[in-house]
Amino acid sequence: MNFNIITLGCKVNQYESQLMRELLIKNGFTPSEDKDKADITVINTCTVTAVTDSKNRKIIHKVRRNNPDKIVVLTGCMPQAFPDRKGDFEDCDIVLGNKRRADLISKINEYLTFRHQIISIEPHDSKNAEYEEFSVKNFEGHTRAFVKIEDGCNRFCSYCIIPYSRGRVRSKSPEILKEEIEKLALNGYKEIVLVGINLSAYGQGEDFDLADAVDIVCQFDEIKRVRLGSFEPEMMYESLIKRFSAQEKFCPQFHLSLQSGCNATLKRMRRQYDTDEYMKIVEALRSNFDNPSVTTDVMVGFAGETDEEFNESLKFVKKVGFSKIHVFPYSQRKGTLADTMENQVSVSVKDKRSKIMIETADKLRLDFLKTQIGRTESVLVERFRKNEYYEGYTMNYTPVHIYCDNNITGEIVNVKITEYGDDFCIGELI
Repeated sequence: MNFNIITLGCKVNQYESQLMRELLIKNGFTPSEDKDKADITVINTCTVTAVTDSKNRKIIHKVRRNNPDKIVVLTGCMPQAFPDRKGDFEDCDIVLGNKRRADLISKINEYLTFRHQIISIEPHDSKNAEYEEFSVKNFEGHTRAFVKIEDGCNRFCSYCIIPYSRGRVRSKSPEILKEEIEKLALNGYKEIVLVGINLSAYGQGEDFDLADAVDIVCQFDEIKRVRLGSFEPEMMYESLIKRFSAQEKFCPQFHLSLQSGCNATLKRMRRQYDTDEYMKIVEALRSNFDNPSVTTDVMVGFAGETDEEFNESLKFVKKVGFSKIHVFPYSQRKGTLADTMENQVSVSVKDKRSKIMIETADKLRLDFLKTQIGRTESVLVERFRKNEYYEGYTMNYTPVHIYCDNNITGEIVNVKITEYGDDFCIGELI
C-alpha cells in the first residue's frame, strides 16, 4: 500500500511528519507518486488559530473527495486539542492525537482488519509528562534537517490553545539527540535546525539546557551549521547567549517571539516578560554576535488593544529594528481566556492596524537588507530557481540569489553581497 502525508503548521509538525514517513516505510508502506491520491493519506494538523482549523477541515473534505474508498488518517494538534468535536472526524477513518505516534502502524492494521472508524486520543498527563523518544535519519525534500528536541508549553498565554494540544514541557535526552545527529550527519546534512514548541524551555527541570543541545550538534565535523527555530524570551539568559556565541558553527539568526510591544497588552496576553526585558535580550544578542538578524511575530488587534496601545507597540517595533516581522491579526480561540475578554477589536480595525504594521515591517526589512551590501558571507545553497539563479541562505538567514553556471545545490559557498531586492540579496561567488 502507498501513502501520502499532508503537513500543516510549524517546523515541529514537519519533523513529526518525517518521523511518521520513516515509520511507514520501515513497515512496508511506500510513498505515493500522486500527491492527490493514495491508499493512505495522513493529515498532520495544526490548530494555532480558528482560521487554521477551517483550513484543516477543507483539506480533510478534499482528501476524502479525491480518495472516497481509501484510508484517511487525522492526527496532530487539532484532534488533540478538541477531541469532542466529532463533526471534524466524519470523513476520517483513523483519528490519533499527537501523543503516541508509535500507534500509527497498529491502528492502520486494526482498521484494515475490522474496517470501523478508530478514534484514539490519549490526554496529556500534566504530572508525569514523558518525551516521546523518536528520531529521524533523513529529512525528505530539505537541504537542512529540522530536529525536534522539546515538546509542550507551561505558559498558558491567554490567547493560546497550544498547551492543551501539546501538554507540558518535556525534552529529548542529550544521548538520543547525539545518536540522531550522528545519523543525519552520515546522511549528508550540513545544517541542523533545533526546533520545539517552547524551544527556550529545553532542559527545564533537567540538568541540561539549550546550549548543551547546540554543543552536541557542533561536535560533528560533517555538520557545518546549527541554528535555532522560533523561541520565547523566557530563560534566554546572557550566559546562555555567550555559550551560543562560543560556537563558530552557530548561526546568528534569532526568531524571538514578541507578540506586542505594549506592556499593558503583554500583561493581558499573560506573556511572562515586558518590553524592557525583551530589549535587554536583543541587546545581548547584538553585542555577542557579528551581523545577527533578529526576527519576530507581532499580533495586532488583541482583545482590548486601544489605538494608544497599538501605537506603543508600533513604536517599540521601530525601536528594536527587526530584520523581519510576521504580522497577524488576533483571532478569537474558544477554550482560551482571551476569547471571553471584553472590548474585542473589530475586523476593520484589525485590518487597518495590520496594514500599518506590515508597512513598517517592510521598511525595516529593506533597512536590514541594505546593511548586508558589501559583506562576504557563507551561503548554503538550497535550490535552482526559475531556471535562472541559485538560492541559498547566509548564516543569519538572509536569502541570497546567486547567478552561476555550475551546479552548486547543497554546497556552502562564499559570496560577496552586491545588491538587494524586496526580500532578498544578490551575491557573487568568490
